[in-house]
Amino acid sequence: MATNDYESGLKMLEELTTDAQQIQDQLLGEILSKNAETEYLQGFLHGQTDKQLFKKNVPIVTYEHLKPYIDRIANGEASSDILLVEPLIGFSLRHFGDINQAGKRMELMFAKPDVETPSGLKASAVSTRAFKGSSFKAILPKLYTSPFETIFCPDTKQSMYCQILFGLIQRDEVVMIGSIFASTVVRSIKFLENNWKELCSNIKTGQISEWITDSGCRNAASLMLKPNLELADLIEDVCSCKSWEGIIRKLWPKTKYIGTVCTGAMLQYTAELEFYCGGLPLVSGFYACSEGAVGINLEPLCKPSDVSYTFIPNTVYYEFLSIKEDCVTDSQNQVQLNAMSHHEDTGPVDLVNVKLGQCYEVLVTSSTGLYRYRVGDIIKVTGFHNNTPQFQFVGRQNVALGVDMERTSEADILKAVAEAKALLDPLGLILTEYTSYGDTSSTPGHYVIFWEIKPKEGNNNNKNGKELDPKVMEQCCSKMEDSLHFTYRMYRKENMIAALEIRVVKQGTFESLMDYFVTKGASLSQYKTPICIKSKEALNILDSRVIAKFFSPRTPIQDN
Repeated sequence: MATNDYESGLKMLEELTTDAQQIQDQLLGEILSKNAETEYLQGFLHGQTDKQLFKKNVPIVTYEHLKPYIDRIANGEASSDILLVEPLIGFSLRHFGDINQAGKRMELMFAKPDVETPSGLKASAVSTRAFKGSSFKAILPKLYTSPFETIFCPDTKQSMYCQILFGLIQRDEVVMIGSIFASTVVRSIKFLENNWKELCSNIKTGQISEWITDSGCRNAASLMLKPNLELADLIEDVCSCKSWEGIIRKLWPKTKYIGTVCTGAMLQYTAELEFYCGGLPLVSGFYACSEGAVGINLEPLCKPSDVSYTFIPNTVYYEFLSIKEDCVTDSQNQVQLNAMSHHEDTGPVDLVNVKLGQCYEVLVTSSTGLYRYRVGDIIKVTGFHNNTPQFQFVGRQNVALGVDMERTSEADILKAVAEAKALLDPLGLILTEYTSYGDTSSTPGHYVIFWEIKPKEGNNNNKNGKELDPKVMEQCCSKMEDSLHFTYRMYRKENMIAALEIRVVKQGTFESLMDYFVTKGASLSQYKTPICIKSKEALNILDSRVIAKFFSPRTPIQDN
């Protein structure tokens, strides 16, 4: 970025964060004035645009509340008078963020096919829309290693293979490696670990593998892939080493950082990513969601566990619902949240009126037809930049385990796993992925945590589970229970919940789980392993690959 552009950006940021209240009020006024005559707002405001009337009359809603209106638009009813004045031209499924950096970026990008509604409107991921944009197409060859055809390849395995192949060919130009989520970066390295010999063969011969049948990928390969014995031998020497620690830096020596979201549920991938990246910074540049809420990380070089984002006041109008239970910080300075419920005696507060240290659920009102919409994200206010709050992402509302009357949040699970997986270090093992579910097939029910584990040295001798020390694994079960909230521990003591179970699965199980969700419509570039499994089919995939089971041998430690 040129110096003048950088200074201009900083000046704009200072103005936005200093005048946050004025900008927010002005934005809300513009949204209401523009859409006052819509069917939705007419029912609550009767053509008026007063802020206090808006807060008093317009209800706080979820997607289920808006679904009947959205369905009418999707089915072909004129959209210009239902939720917003301007005619709707499509639906967004997710938000796409990007970090601009000089040099070529090896970003793993996967476009998801559009879904056509009965009226002909396209529902697509925002990332896919960005990829289709003329401005992105113009900069793609100069700034990215992945050809356009590989991004839009409908076969995610072929797409992954080709994007890694072209990233290796251009290794001397790569200054950044990343994807939207850390999980995708980790999966790409695992994919490389399983396919590097074939990739080297392609580079050596200048011919792409026959199983790559997508015409776009093959055309791109015909233009870029030339025989290069020297490069193939170099990559083979690097990849055949005993340990893959620091492999990213070895294969792409000019890389300056890993650009990907490492916060929230993605924190579970940071240990393995740090192992692979050889000391490169993990940069979580943006917080974003499809509803339009946006925050930026003003200290991109800080540790993932320390990342705070600053809200951008001119994107959407924000309100915040206070959460009853206080957020807490664990021994690794990672924000966690216990039971999540709202204060009943306080209404939503504006952006500039949030309190330091308090947890909130985010509401947005946007120019795209969302009014007081519950995004579902839980954040903790960690500070202020000028008059604008900074926050850490804590978790998602209503994502929880429960086998009795207790409710365990996503953040509770994250915290418990973080505490327990530290016991694997002396064994030379890394927890690569995990998920959970509440087993109520017997009484009392119990929590099941699926773990995929691999050796640090990457020798893959642990596939049959024989190296797992049963005592240590039982300690992991107990450590998780000790780390869970008071209600869970009390129910365990009263035998209302049975002992927590860890089921170790074969290496590659979570790849199969991802493949399943992708076949059901998930976008590979935006896929996140669910913290809690709800699907019976997904559970069957996990259970069919279990190689060892361990239970907590005691009731959890109780508070004095």
